Amino acid sequence: MLFDMDGTLVDSEKVWDVALHELAAHAGGTLSEPARLAMVGGSMAVSMRILRDDLGQPHRDEAADVRWLERRVAELFAGGLVWRPGAMELLRAVRAAGLPTALVTSTGRRLVEVALDTLGRENFDAVVCGDEVTAPKPDPAPYLTAAELLGVPIAACVAIEDSPTGMASAVAAGAAVLAVPAELELPPTDGVHLRDTLVGVDPEYLATLFGRVAT
Repeated sequence: MLFDMDGTLVDSEKVWDVALHELAAHAGGTLSEPARLAMVGGSMAVSMRILRDDLGQPHRDEAADVRWLERRVAELFAGGLVWRPGAMELLRAVRAAGLPTALVTSTGRRLVEVALDTLGRENFDAVVCGDEVTAPKPDPAPYLTAAELLGVPIAACVAIEDSPTGMASAVAAGAAVLAVPAELELPPTDGVHLRDTLVGVDPEYLATLFGRVAT
């Protein structure tokens, strides 16, 4: 089992929303809604490029902005994260079934360590962070890395995602993909099974995704 984090397991995209708007204000500007939505599911580097372009400040110090943003998000994460509907129950069921499980996120290690206080380190056999892979989502590298760490063929894995960027990464890697929208509407996509919520999803349901026509 391969779980995305932000927007999939926890409702942390709203935390990022607060911090990114605060960063834009710190820079003397305002983050537009289209720019914010374009960041969902993307890497830090991509998000910072979108921010600079949106603010019309192409020469901003990216490293300084990343440090500012990570400090603020860490503060917000430390206050506790809200689980997405059905996510905690599914994760517990997957672990109870003894399925190898990885967290596969575009978020960097520093912030993931804070989030794991909510998610539970014991719930994951491997954790793949956005700053620890050769290429971020939508490249397949994060999911391929996770499958390798678990010692499970990627074709035998189910990836659970909430964004087009994450979906693209998991599909390209060769996993079965279940997607539940959070911040963005998800259009029907070849190779992706769409649901409105994770409520009611269990290991038995996940097993049926292999070989099914995407819906």
